[in-house]
Parts: sequence; structure tokens; C-alpha cells
Amino acid sequence: MTVRVERDKETGVAVVTLDRPEKHNSITLDMARELAAVWKGFRYEDEIRAIVVTGAGGRAFCTGIDRDAVGNIPQPSSPYTIDDPLLTIGPKANDLWKPVIAAVEGMACGGAFYLLGEAEFLVAGEDATFFDPHTTYGMVSAFETIHMAQRMPYGEIARMALMGSAERVSARRAYETGLVSELTPAGGALEAALRAAAVVAAHPTEAVQGTVRALWSVTEASRTPALAHAPHLVALGNLPPERQAALFTRRGAGFRTR
Repeated sequence: MTVRVERDKETGVAVVTLDRPEKHNSITLDMARELAAVWKGFRYEDEIRAIVVTGAGGRAFCTGIDRDAVGNIPQPSSPYTIDDPLLTIGPKANDLWKPVIAAVEGMACGGAFYLLGEAEFLVAGEDATFFDPHTTYGMVSAFETIHMAQRMPYGEIARMALMGSAERVSARRAYETGLVSELTPAGGALEAALRAAAVVAAHPTEAVQGTVRALWSVTEASRTPALAHAPHLVALGNLPPERQAALFTRRGAGFRTR
């Protein structure tokens, strides 16, 4: 199992941990299926009223899909459809309307935004960094930017996506621009997220879930049609897999943090 779940029935809080620290908690196909099953399962656990999602090891929350393990996923020839294993790794994609708080330490990039974009709010340690390497390697950042555009100012998400791997957004900058709601000392994000989750879980369940649903009804008006365009943009704009691989091989990991 690459997704670890711990439940505290006294507080009503569960912790979902991406558990591949040796691979920066990058996501395999099995892990994507595990995450979807976990979120769906929580719909039937009335004793769990709030959830924290985090990554094991402290070096990364998640670095997106594990290209070494997954390889190139065969795609339909039509530009109007796409097979993306990350589409259902988030709670809202699985019709879960219990509040989810993300606790971020270390790197969060690329496909991590499918998860972060479906959390109610983020808590981050001071060592956290956020970046999106898609454009660097000839890939369109569509799903990722749409998810994050719901919680970042336009100029910030545009800069992060267009700069690619050349620049990382520091936890401090993420806090200043509203992506992160609470900044903690390094290593303290999970504890702070658990405190917040316990407060939320103590409130009447119907009121909490109704509030979550109300908040998401606002974003859905723009998010749903935008996501409908994403497959076409990816299919039309991505370089062929062999050219992407060449860029991965050729380009270094140099970057600056702001």
C-alpha cells in the first residue's frame, strides 16, 4: 500500500498520507486507484468528519506522477479525449464533501496540484516550495493551473506555470499571496493541520459539509467549463513523448526560489 490512513475516532479526524518518501511521494497508477478508493470510502464513515492529507518523509508533499514507474500512458488519437490517471485522485472528484486540509512540507509540484486544488485550505512548513515544471518539458499545464487558479491570483499562477522548473514559489510567498493559510516552522505543518481539523470536526457535521458544498458551488461555475477544455489543450499542445523525454534528459535542475 502506498497510501496510509490513520483514524482518530475520538476527534473525528483522519490523516491520509502519501507514503512513497523514497520517490518524493510521486504517484503510480496503483497509488492513484488507492487514493480514489480512500476518498470514496470516507463517504460512508460517519465518524470521520474532517481529513488531513500530507506526504511522508518531509522532503516532499508530492511531485506528481512517477514517470519512471508509469512511463508514457497511451493516449487516444482524438484531441477531444485524454486518459489522465490523476483526474480522480482528489476528494471532490470522488464526491466527498467532508472538509480536507492539506499539510505541506518540502516540494509540491505538478500533479500534486490535483490534490491541493481540491483541499479546503493549505498549511505549510517554512521549507515548502511550490512549482510546476510542465512547460519546461514541453507539456501543457492545463488541469494543474485550472485547479490552482481557484486559490492563487492570476499573475502568480501564470508566473509559476510559465516559468516552469526555473522558479519555485517559497512557502512565505505562497502565504503572502493566499495559497497557504498558515505558515509553520519546518516540520510543523501536520500538527497545525490536525489542530485545525479537530476544531472543524467538532462542529455539527451537516453545517460543515453544507458550508463546504456552498464554497465549491462558487468555484464550479468557472472550474467545470475550464476543466472541459483541458483535455483538448493538452492533446494539442504537448510535445510527442520522445521529445519530452529528450528535454527531461537534457535540461538540468537549476532553479531559483522567490
